[in-house]
Amino acid sequence: MCNYMHEIKIGTLIGGNTAEKLIPKLAAYGFESFAITLGTKTDEFGLQEFAKKIKSIAQENDTEISCLSVFANPLAGDKESCDAITSWEHCIDNAATFGCNIVSGFAGRVPGLSIEKSIPKFKQVFAPLVKRAADKGVRIAFENCNADCNIARNPIMWEMMFDAVPDKNMGLEWEPCHQMVNLIDPIPQLRKWINQVYHL
Repeated sequence: MCNYMHEIKIGTLIGGNTAEKLIPKLAAYGFESFAITLGTKTDEFGLQEFAKKIKSIAQENDTEISCLSVFANPLAGDKESCDAITSWEHCIDNAATFGCNIVSGFAGRVPGLSIEKSIPKFKQVFAPLVKRAADKGVRIAFENCNADCNIARNPIMWEMMFDAVPDKNMGLEWEPCHQMVNLIDPIPQLRKWINQVYHL
C-alpha cells in the first residue's frame, strides 16, 4: 500500500452559505475535508466570526477545511473584479481562522484580450496578493478550469503565469477532469507539475 494513502482525504467543494448545514450531513457519508467557496461577497459573511463557527463545526465532525476559494474574474477591471480582489484579500487574511493555509480560485482574464496580453494585468493583481499570502503563511493555488475568465488552463499558460510571478508560494489547484474533457492524459502532466500542485 502507498505510504501516502493515510494523508489523502476525501473532500468536496461547498458554498459558504451552505457550509454550516452541509458539513455535518456530508461528514456522515465519509467526507473528510471541505473547500469553501466564498465568491465576491465576503463582506456579507462577517468572515472572522463565520470562520470560527465553520472551523468549530468541522472539528466537531472530525473533518477539516482544506481551502477557501474565490471563483470570479479579478482581471476584468470592473466592480465585480474589484470585489473579487477584495475577496482574495479577505480569504488570505482569514484562512488561518478557518484552520487552512490555501486560498484557491480563478487566475482571471482581461476580457477581449489574448492570454498573453492578460499576463501584465495578472502580474499587477497577483504579485501583491501572493506576497500578502506569503506574509501570512498562506499559499495561492489556481484552478485549472476551462472557464473563459481563467487563464490558468494548461501548462503553456502556467509557464507564462509562473514566469510573471516567480514565487513558490503560488501554485495550482489541479482537477484532472478539466484536462480529460480536452482529451489530455492527466498523468504525464501531473508528473511534471506535482511540486506546484497545492490542492487536488
